[in-house]
Amino acid sequence: MILRHTFTPPDNLRMSHLCGPMDAHIRTIEAALQVKIAHRFEQFRIEGPKRQAEQALEVIQALYEMARTPIPAEQVQLMLSGDTAQPDDGVEAVVVQTKRGEVQGRTANQKRYLANMATHDITFGIGPAGTGKTYLAVACAVDALERNAVQRIVLTRPAVEAGERLGFLPGDLAQKVDPYLRPLYDALYDLMGFDKVQKAFERQQIEIAPLAFMRGRTLNHAFVILDEAQNTTPEQMKMFLTRIGFGSKAVVTGDVSQIDLPRSQLSGLIDAERVLKRIQGIAFTRLTSADVVRHPLVARIVDAYEARGGQAD
Repeated sequence: MILRHTFTPPDNLRMSHLCGPMDAHIRTIEAALQVKIAHRFEQFRIEGPKRQAEQALEVIQALYEMARTPIPAEQVQLMLSGDTAQPDDGVEAVVVQTKRGEVQGRTANQKRYLANMATHDITFGIGPAGTGKTYLAVACAVDALERNAVQRIVLTRPAVEAGERLGFLPGDLAQKVDPYLRPLYDALYDLMGFDKVQKAFERQQIEIAPLAFMRGRTLNHAFVILDEAQNTTPEQMKMFLTRIGFGSKAVVTGDVSQIDLPRSQLSGLIDAERVLKRIQGIAFTRLTSADVVRHPLVARIVDAYEARGGQAD
């Protein structure tokens, strides 16, 4: 099928923003929808299967409407995912304020995840890489700290090697566990800025520690995040969840397709979903490849591994 469309009146600046640098946005649409797009100034010609060609035209028209300013590449990718959050999707929009600006869900599931964190004391976010599980949880924690809703942020994850033996790690305790906790540092630096994070560490407003260090503690007035929870045992998961004290929130994130435990060991995240799914006050949010906000290839990689039924590394 061949579709033709002409934008009138001509606007060269909008055309430039719509197409992207060296037609990068057009190439992204072509690759995602398996169509061919030719254009000359404001005239577009789309060739491909009917459904994909019509979708490509809809995306191009939507991009033109927002093309008063340059369009980020990730915005094009989200529009192509087919699950971007719409005002009428029935999910209340939760906006989180950080130094980086407003953070909100880009897909319906991400919006649901943020809403669950706002309304539940314990929230589970389960889904593949790139769906924003950890980033959105850290954003909520930063927002709560800056609003004085909590007194500190506690970030933890199990120190499990991802399928390889790292051997002896030099340095003091902080330096030994740092490689395991680096993704949490990255999210904090992005949302708060390096200097503010360092000051928060000095004031003990932010704490990052391996999961094993949680035993025996009670965490009051804290926003606690357990990352990479698929690598906990059921005993560790129970231990973590029973650390929660008064005025605290807990978020547990993980990807059950990337379990690095021995094959005979049950994941604490899988076990918790079975045991706690009917407990009032606990919310479970499932994210999918449609919620991936990284490079579009990430979503295809996730789908390929799920179709095979294997375990992604």
